[in-house]
Amino acid sequence: MNIGLIKWVLRIAVAGEFIGHGVFALQQKAGWGKYFEAAGISPDSAMTLMPIIGAMDLLLALLVLIRPIRIAVLWMAFWGFWTALLRPLAGEPVWDFVERWANWGAPLALLLLMGGPSSWKECFK
Repeated sequence: MNIGLIKWVLRIAVAGEFIGHGVFALQQKAGWGKYFEAAGISPDSAMTLMPIIGAMDLLLALLVLIRPIRIAVLWMAFWGFWTALLRPLAGEPVWDFVERWANWGAPLALLLLMGGPSSWKECFK
């Protein structure tokens, strides 16, 4: 089994997810307001935050393609989980959360293949 090839497939998949979401956030996708409200964020604040989040998502997508760093990939797994979880918290069916398991599962799988850090310093490698 070629672990290097598997890592590349996951890197591309994770980057694609974050590029897609990043572009939607930069466009201030109107349908996402309810997810911010479910997290206790006002509609005005959501419109301010979306471009910042979008830029961060695009930066992370670029980073995972150029040189994935464990702490960034861990954040991507957390962020994918949180944004998927916001769906049922905003009143959507739990299946909208289930459908998005790959949003956090792919970065988590990449992180596992990268290997766990043996020190805090290795989190940034």
